[in-house]
Amino acid sequence: MVLLYSDGSPTTEISDDDLKQALVTALDKFHGKDKRKVMFVPPDFTRFHSYVESGIVTQHAYEYFGEHVKDIMPALGTHAPMTPIEISKVTVYACHQLNDVVKIGEVPRELVREASDGQVDEPWPAQLNKLIWEGGHDLILSIGQVVPHEVMGMANYNKNLFVGTGGSDAINFSHFIGAVYGMERMMGRANNPLRRILNYASDHFLTHLPIVYVQTVIGRRYALSPHDIII
Repeated sequence: MVLLYSDGSPTTEISDDDLKQALVTALDKFHGKDKRKVMFVPPDFTRFHSYVESGIVTQHAYEYFGEHVKDIMPALGTHAPMTPIEISKVTVYACHQLNDVVKIGEVPRELVREASDGQVDEPWPAQLNKLIWEGGHDLILSIGQVVPHEVMGMANYNKNLFVGTGGSDAINFSHFIGAVYGMERMMGRANNPLRRILNYASDHFLTHLPIVYVQTVIGRRYALSPHDIII
C-alpha cells in the first residue's frame, strides 16, 4: 500500500486549512481531479464525536471533487439508519440500499480457527454493499477515525468497508470471533488475528477496486469544544 500523506504527533495541532491542504496534496498525487465517478464512505452518526475531523475531511473532499461525487455511503454497519436530523448535522449524504449486500469471497477456516483459538472452525464470509462492489467508480474514498475498538483492536482501515458496509452475517460473525478470542486481548492492538482476517479479504478480493483510505487520529487537549483537537 502506498502512503500518500502523513503528518502529526501527540502534540501536533492541525487547523482546518492545514487539513484541507493535506488532503489536496494527497489527492493531487494520483491526479484526483481526473476522477469522474467518485464515492465516499465516511462514518455514520454513531461516530459523531470522532466525526468532527472525518466530517471536515468529507466536506473538503466534496469541495475538491464537486459534481464528480456520485455516491456518499455512511459506514453504517448494523447500526440504526440515520435520521434526517442526524444527516443534517454531518454532511451531504446520498440514499442507498443498506441491505443490498453481496458476498465477494470467503476467508479460509484456518485463519478463523487461529483467530478464535480453535473454538470456531468456519470460513468468514467477506461482504460489501453492492454499490461499492459493482458501482464502477474510479475512486472510492474511505474516510474515518482510528480509535481503539473492542472487536478489531483499532477501528478503521478495511473495517470501514467490510464491517461498515457489509451484511449482518459477516458483521455478527466477526464480532463473535472477537468475543471468543477475547476483547481484553484485542483492544488497542492493531495487529491481531481478527484484523488479519480482514487483511486477507482485502488482499484477495479488493485489489481491483480503486480504494483510498483517509484516516484521522484525534486527541482532545480540553473537553470543552469540538475545535479543541489535536490530530
